[in-house]
Amino acid sequence: MIEQLNQFEGESLAKLNALNDSESLKAWKGEVFGKTSLLSTALGELGKLPKEERPLVGKRVNEIKQKLTAAFEEKDYAAKAADLEKELRSEPYDVTLPGRPVTRGRLHLISQTVREICDVWAEMGFQVYRSREVETDEYNFELLNIPKHHPARDMQDTFYTTVPDVILRTHTSPGQIHAMREYYPDPIRVVLPGMVYRYEQITARSDIQFDQIEGLAVGKGIRMSDLKGTLTDFARRIFGKGVRTRFRSDHFPFTEPSAEMDIECFVCGGKGCAVCKRSGWLEILGCGMVHPIVLKNGGYDPKVFSGFAFGMGPGRIAMLKYKIEDIRYFWGNDLRFLSQF
Repeated sequence: MIEQLNQFEGESLAKLNALNDSESLKAWKGEVFGKTSLLSTALGELGKLPKEERPLVGKRVNEIKQKLTAAFEEKDYAAKAADLEKELRSEPYDVTLPGRPVTRGRLHLISQTVREICDVWAEMGFQVYRSREVETDEYNFELLNIPKHHPARDMQDTFYTTVPDVILRTHTSPGQIHAMREYYPDPIRVVLPGMVYRYEQITARSDIQFDQIEGLAVGKGIRMSDLKGTLTDFARRIFGKGVRTRFRSDHFPFTEPSAEMDIECFVCGGKGCAVCKRSGWLEILGCGMVHPIVLKNGGYDPKVFSGFAFGMGPGRIAMLKYKIEDIRYFWGNDLRFLSQF
């Protein structure tokens, strides 16, 4: 076997030295290192050899592999250099032509929208407060007045972990409790941007993860009229001074009373179109006065303090502003879509 290997090595090197182009080198490589080559079959037949010969044959196979590989790489590099030289000589380049510009990266559309929204709230006196994405059941549900039987606790809505009572947050609202317990007894004006996770079917209108921005204001003497005035001012700063708003009664466990806020459709001017589903209005956020139980869980006496909260999706606002019909475009990583923004 050793003699066969030595002969194989000599013949292979002789063939290699006679080759000069990439195609023939590729064929040589397949012949020498392929499954049917002597190097491969020799390793497969080691078990049939006497014990004293096995290490010698194995060692020799590896030596030949290394030697032939090094020789091939050297020959291949020279062949590619020769091909490049031939191409340059046959197709001369005009070195005076300007080079192709390098495309610079930009902020993702959602990141742009989140920053724009946070900038508006900063101008209105709210500070950005970051809270964690991995939460406990207590902060995500219990302290927000969401009892055990609430539908939001179903497995179809929440990502549960293998650690008991530890989940991926389903909304940014747990940040309200963190903020209140950190700033008590001072007044609070914060917005809480971040990613949330819901165990839902991915469609044109829903995803398993998306950004959300929570808002919270706590102090003495805060009323529903303060909530409506603040959110109306926000809508005008985002969508234009002439935009009209309306509030519709709704229900959320952590606010009472609760409402949804709509803006007049800026596509049709309130006349009705496909974007607003012929209603003339577009829903942009949910809001309400902080529930007394939530205030108490945050450390504030609901008899002395009051507050309002709101929650909005930057993705939905971006879809409305830019007339985007499918939420999956945001995370599809299609540069044809993203480069438009």
